[in-house]
Amino acid sequence: MSLNTQIFIAAVLGIAFGFFLRLYPEFIFFDGSIYTLGIVSGIFIGFLKMLLVPLVFTSIVVGVASLESGQQLGKVWKVTLMCSFTTMSLSLGLGLLCAHIFEVGKGMDVAIFQTAMQQYQNTTQNLDSSSFLTNFVQHTLINPFKAFSDGNVLAIVVFAMLIGLALVYGGKRFQTIRKVNEEFFDLTMMLVEWVMKIAPLGIFALLAKLIAKEDISILSRVAEFAVIVTGTTIFHGLVVLPLLLWVFGRMSPLKFFKGTRVALLTAFATSSSSATMPLSIKSVQENLGVRPQIAGFVIPLGSHLNMDGTALYEAAAALFVANLIGLDLSLTQQIIVCLTAMLASLGAPGIPSAGMVTMIMVLQSVGLPAEAIAILLPIDRLLDTVRTVVNVQGDMMVSVVVDRYTKPETVE
Repeated sequence: MSLNTQIFIAAVLGIAFGFFLRLYPEFIFFDGSIYTLGIVSGIFIGFLKMLLVPLVFTSIVVGVASLESGQQLGKVWKVTLMCSFTTMSLSLGLGLLCAHIFEVGKGMDVAIFQTAMQQYQNTTQNLDSSSFLTNFVQHTLINPFKAFSDGNVLAIVVFAMLIGLALVYGGKRFQTIRKVNEEFFDLTMMLVEWVMKIAPLGIFALLAKLIAKEDISILSRVAEFAVIVTGTTIFHGLVVLPLLLWVFGRMSPLKFFKGTRVALLTAFATSSSSATMPLSIKSVQENLGVRPQIAGFVIPLGSHLNMDGTALYEAAAALFVANLIGLDLSLTQQIIVCLTAMLASLGAPGIPSAGMVTMIMVLQSVGLPAEAIAILLPIDRLLDTVRTVVNVQGDMMVSVVVDRYTKPETVE
């Protein structure tokens, strides 16, 4: 049985078992089952997180250093930035458009969330756009050894890109260092293959625990917003991104989804683009034919630079909160929301519910109360699964497009 089939079966069984636990909480083994599922899923995620830092560093160093010249590197940068800006702009516009059409959040009662709001008042002060930018820079350009020990992935990405650039322009002087990084990257990918042997069991545990523990009664209070955002995000992932892939990447969407389904399913189960990164790189290289140096550069960078699902969610959530408190945002304010959501998604780490932190910045950019973040807490975990899938899908799609437009033999 192939790994894809094993993961699919594990996902179906995990959802079924989760519903069983939810329907029968008095089941004698309920507490033991939840505890065991937490241990199993924790082991799986722990292995992926353990490999994250070495994989990010070596993949970017090798990816940048393997580019043939500074001119080729510049071309990769330009195409990557252009693709990321295009997809995120489309996702932001789509999110605001659907929120306007369906007037999401109109007439809902905010009073029921007052208790939850009070719990977050202390964490929502003194966080405006300027302070966010300052913190963003201060936490990115730091001692690389501290970044490695703290697991600061974005700082590691910046440092790895600088090392890769030095290897490109240093030429043969640093050939040994380049070779060591290439071998360490191959070693890390071998470890990833070993971890994937327990992927079906880990995904079963993750989905079962998610279904069993999600609070549907609270989720129903904001069902309108959840349905609109989920539907819009799915539309972006199933229509907008595949269309762009077919036009600019010259690849069939069916081939893309078939080759990346393991990574997408893992993204859904883990709600973590960072944890899914090893599978994303592996999928596009082996199944879609993307060059290793392109995949190793674009996907780790895209996990922080290109987050369509997060940007869409944060822009729609800002309009949702405005509707709840009876405010009509002007066109200028909505443009500010879009720009701020794009910047906030750039600074959001690829971990579950990370967008909730940067969501405060989006709200305050147009004067909305930051404590309203509590309104979104009951449904965030569920929505996070869908937007993470689109984030990961966008990264892999961009790698295909970049690979096509940066091949030496391609004549534009």
